[in-house]
Amino acid sequence: MGRSVIWVMLVLAILWSLTSGDMGLGKLPGAGPRLAEFLGRMIPPDLSVWREVLTGLAETLRIAILGTLFAVILSAGLAVLASETMVPAAIWRPVRALLAVIRSIPLILVAMLMVGAVGLGPLPGILAITFHATGMLAKFYAEAIDNVATAPVAALESAGANRIQQLRWAIWPQMAPVIVRDTVFRFELNLRESLILGIVGAGGIGLYVQTYVRSFQYEKAATVTLAIIVLVLLSEALNTALQKRFS
Repeated sequence: MGRSVIWVMLVLAILWSLTSGDMGLGKLPGAGPRLAEFLGRMIPPDLSVWREVLTGLAETLRIAILGTLFAVILSAGLAVLASETMVPAAIWRPVRALLAVIRSIPLILVAMLMVGAVGLGPLPGILAITFHATGMLAKFYAEAIDNVATAPVAALESAGANRIQQLRWAIWPQMAPVIVRDTVFRFELNLRESLILGIVGAGGIGLYVQTYVRSFQYEKAATVTLAIIVLVLLSEALNTALQKRFS
């Protein structure tokens, strides 16, 4: 497909998006004052809820950490089964199809199903994060396995190295930076997604956001928002530092 065809298709898609539905663009002129009024109600932030905010942030962080940990464990096994170079096509094709199905299910729907299965609290959030992250991490890990160069492995094999030595000195050094990069990226994504799970009762600080907004306590909602911003900035800084360390 030529580059010009791609640009034409892109332009047509944008035009179709702008013209095929009722975008309600006429509402935009009046949105500014209403948004300003809403934001004005959030000032100044009510810092008296800092204990509840810290509790919510800690629970959100635990959901992200444990969800990522369990996803890494599950993905390590599924990645081997999804690798083109490790197993026959009769195995890796169905496994990759299963991972694609997992990724296609919206996280918020998974969280609602988990809440229905195990009840309210952080556990359904952990299960939802684990389920959703496994679909992505297992695919990335499988690609890391498939992209390992065979020359270093063959060199060690010809020198008499056993399979464990080949894994330690030829395979893992090639895979490690990719796996660390993808895992750190997924953890940051899990942390962001964990922030909204409380809206459906799956634990985390999202519950406080929902509670304060629905009860018109916007000053308290502003405090929660500021705390979320700080947490996201810290996670991004950690992600960047780890990416530089292992790149």
